[in-house]
Amino acid sequence: MVSDIKTINEYYRALVEKDSQYLGVFYAGVKTTNIFCIATCSARKPKMQNVDFFHNLSEVLQYGFRPCKVCKPTQNIGEPPTEVRQVMTVLSENPHHKVRDQDLKKMGIAPEKIRRWFKSHFDMTFQAYQRMLRINSAYEKLKNGHPVTASAFDSGYESLSGFGYSFKNLLKTSPENARKLNLIRIQRISTPLGPMYAGATDKGLCLLEFTDRRMLETELRDLTRLLRAEIIVGENKPLEVVKRQLKEYFQGERTAFNLPLDTPGTDFQQKVWRQLMEVGFGETVSYQQMAHAMGRPSAVRAVANANGHNRVAIIIPCHRVIGANGHLTGYGGGLPRKKWLLDHEKQAVMQS
Repeated sequence: MVSDIKTINEYYRALVEKDSQYLGVFYAGVKTTNIFCIATCSARKPKMQNVDFFHNLSEVLQYGFRPCKVCKPTQNIGEPPTEVRQVMTVLSENPHHKVRDQDLKKMGIAPEKIRRWFKSHFDMTFQAYQRMLRINSAYEKLKNGHPVTASAFDSGYESLSGFGYSFKNLLKTSPENARKLNLIRIQRISTPLGPMYAGATDKGLCLLEFTDRRMLETELRDLTRLLRAEIIVGENKPLEVVKRQLKEYFQGERTAFNLPLDTPGTDFQQKVWRQLMEVGFGETVSYQQMAHAMGRPSAVRAVANANGHNRVAIIIPCHRVIGANGHLTGYGGGLPRKKWLLDHEKQAVMQS
C-alpha cells in the first residue's frame, strides 16, 4: 500500500482528473465500498481519506477489495491510453513509417505523453520501439529472400549505412547474416490480471509471464542463451495465436490451448511440463501426485523446482499445482492471481 503523502496526493489528483497516463500505475481501493478502480474510472469520486492506493493487482486483491463494475479494472488493466492506441495503430498499419514529434502534434497528441508511456511500459524510448519495429520488418524481408538494399529502403531506412548500423546494434549481426539468426519476438498483452509479456520464436511460444514477475529478467537471459536468439519487439504467427486463445480463455470460452511451443529445458523439466499440461482445466494436482504419476515418487522437490522454471504461465498450467494439504503454494505471478485463475476455471466448469 502506498504510504508516501506526496505520492498519495499525486494519485488522488490523477483519480479525480481521470488521467489516462496513470493507467496501470496505481489502483485505488475505496474503503467505504470495498471496491477498487483504475485511474480513469468515471464513477463518483470518494473523499481522499477514504482511498488507499496500491501499485499492483496482487496487493489490492490481498486487501480484499473487489473490482469496480464501472471501470472494470480486471478487464481494462494495463490497457494503453487512447493516444497510445492511436499511435500504435498507425505503426501497426505502416511499421516502416517513422513517427516524429511534429507528426504526433498534428494528431493532437503531446509527444512527452507518448515518450513517458513507452519508457514506463516497455522500458525503452518511443524512438527505440519504432526502430525495433522497422528492424523486425526488415528481418522478415531478408528471411524471405529479399536483397539487403530493398529490405532497408522498404523498411523506412534512408541509407544502407544507417540500416546496417541499427541492424547490427540491435541483433548483434549484419543484415547479410540475418537468415541464420534466431529471433524472439516479444509483445505486451493486456489481461484481466494485469499486463503480460509474450515471447515467441518462429517455432513457437517460449515466454508468457506477468510483467511484474521477479524472475522475468533472468528468464529472458536464459532464453537468449538457450535458444541462441536475440529479443526484439515484434509479432509472428505464434504470438497472434496466443493473443487470440488467451483472450478466449479469460472470457471462459477456451479450456485447452492449441499452439506451438518452443520451451528449452532439461529432459526432466520437459517431462514435468508435459505432465503439467495433462492436468485438466478446472482440476488441481500436488507435486507429490505429479512425482508419482511420473514414476518418481521421491522426486517431489525436483518436480517443484522444474515447475518453478516454467516460463510459459497459464498455457503450461503451473497454477493448477497445490500443496499436498490442499493449500495454495507459491506461484511466480503471486498467490492472488493463482487463486483467481483456479476460481475462474472452476466457475467456467460449473457454467458449462
